[in-house]
Amino acid sequence: MQLSLRSPAKKWAATAAIVVVTAGYCGVAASRFLADRLAQSNNESSLRRAIRLDSGNAEYRYNFGVRQLALQLPANAAPWLESATRLNFHSARQWIALAVAKQLLGDPAGENAAINNALAVDSHTPDIAWQAANLLLAQGRTNDAMKQFRTVLENDSSLTWPAITTAWKIHPDIDSLLENVIPPAADIPFLQFLLSNKETLAAGKVWNRIFSLQQPIGRRYLLEYEHYLLNHREVAQASLVWQQASKIADIAAYQPSAENLLVNGDFSLDILNGGFDWIHQPVGGISVALDANETHSSSRSLRILLDGEGISDAGISQFVSVEPNTRYDFTALYKAREMDGAGAMQFAIHDAYRSTPLFVSEDLRDADFWKNAGGTFTTPADTHLVIVHVIRVPAGRPIRGKLWIDGLRLVQSGTEGK
Repeated sequence: MQLSLRSPAKKWAATAAIVVVTAGYCGVAASRFLADRLAQSNNESSLRRAIRLDSGNAEYRYNFGVRQLALQLPANAAPWLESATRLNFHSARQWIALAVAKQLLGDPAGENAAINNALAVDSHTPDIAWQAANLLLAQGRTNDAMKQFRTVLENDSSLTWPAITTAWKIHPDIDSLLENVIPPAADIPFLQFLLSNKETLAAGKVWNRIFSLQQPIGRRYLLEYEHYLLNHREVAQASLVWQQASKIADIAAYQPSAENLLVNGDFSLDILNGGFDWIHQPVGGISVALDANETHSSSRSLRILLDGEGISDAGISQFVSVEPNTRYDFTALYKAREMDGAGAMQFAIHDAYRSTPLFVSEDLRDADFWKNAGGTFTTPADTHLVIVHVIRVPAGRPIRGKLWIDGLRLVQSGTEGK
C-alpha cells in the first residue's frame, strides 16, 4: 500500500514527524557529544555532568570510579565501578578496578568475585593477568598468582623481567618455576636474571632445558653465560655448555678437538670475542686486526701493531680447558718487522686463575719469514683452565713494531710420568 501525500495537511504532518524525529536524534547526538567532551576532562564536576548526560555509558562511570581511587577514596569509587560493570560486564579492566577498590575496603569476597569475573572475561591479555597476579599475591593466593604470571610471560615481553623477578622473589624454587610458571619462550631472559643474581645451579637447570628443547640462542647470550661460568671457575660446565651450543648457537666451527685444543688457531674464522674463542681487549698503544696479506695456515693471520709505553699484554687471548697433571705441546708461527725496544713480545700460557706462567716462548724478534715458536709444559694438579696470550717482556717498557701470528696449536701429549 502506498501513502498519498497529495493533501497539504498530510504533507505538513509528515514533515512535522520528520522534524520531530530528526530533532530528537540531533538532541541525543549533541548530548552524547557534549558528554564525551566533558568526560575527557579530569575535573570531577565535568565527569558528573557527562554521566548525567549519558547515564548508560559505562566508561564514564569507570573513569569517575578510577579518579576516586586515585584520590584514595575507595568507598566513593566502589559504587561507580559496580555500576560500570553492570552496564558492561565484558570489560576486564573495569572488574580489575573494582577488585582494587574491594581490596582497599577490606572486602575479600567482593575482591575475589571481581578478579574471577575479570579473568572469565579476558584470560589472555597480559596487562589484565599482571594486575590480577599482583592482587592475588596480596591475598596470599600464590599458586593462582603464578598461573597469571605464566600468562604474562607467554604474551608480553615488556613485562617479562618484572614477572620473572616477582615470581622468583615469591617462590624461588627453580624446578617448580620451570614446570609451572616460566614458559620455554622466557628461558633466555630467565637465564639472564639468574646470572645477575649469581644463582649458578638454577641457571644450569635453565640451560639444560634450553639444550634439551634445542632452542636457538643468540651468541651474545651464550657468551654472557660463558663469561659468568669462567669467572666463577665453573670450567667443566663452561666446556659442556660450549659443546652443547654447537648447533643452537651456530658455533660448530668453533669447537676444540684432539688435534687442536685452541679454537680458530689460524684466524680463518671471525673472532667471537668470548667463550672459548679469542678474546680481544683494547690496549693503549696496540692495534689488532685480521690480515689477509700476510698468511700461512689459512687465508688470514692476526696482525699486532705496537707503538706505546706501559704495554704488558697485546690484548688478545684465549681460554683453554685442560686436564690436571697433563703434558701439552704448544706450537705457533710468527713474523715480526721493525721491532724496536728493550725486550720483546712472547707467547705465554698461564693458569687462568693464577699469574704463575706454565710456558713462555722465546722472544718474538724480527723475522721476515714465518718462524716457529713453541714448547712443552705440564699442568699442575689443580689446573683446569689455562689462558694463551701474547705478553710484553719486560712489562711496561716502550716497544714499537709489527707482529703477525698464525697457526697456533695446543695438543695433549701425555700425562705426568708417561
